[in-house]
Amino acid sequence: MCNIPKPEISPNFTIDDIHKIREWNYERRKGMTPEEADDDTRNGAARFAARFAEPVDPAIEAEVNRRLAIARAARTTKEPVKI
Repeated sequence: MCNIPKPEISPNFTIDDIHKIREWNYERRKGMTPEEADDDTRNGAARFAARFAEPVDPAIEAEVNRRLAIARAARTTKEPVKI
C-alpha cells in the first residue's frame, strides 16, 4: 500500500477537497489488483456502516419478522428484509 498521507480536508468541504480525496485514493490504489481494490472498498463500506448504524428496536424487529412470516406463508415474498 502507498504511504501517501491522508489529505487535509477544509471545514467547508470544497471541490478542492474532493479532488484531494480522489487523488489520494488513486495513489493508494494504483498498485492494487482488482480483487484488492474490491476488498478495500468493502472494508471501507463496512467501517462506514458500523460507524453510522442505528440500534434496532427489538419490538420493531419482532414485528418485521412476524410480517415477513405472514408474507412468506402467503408466498408474496422470497427474500427476507434485513433491518
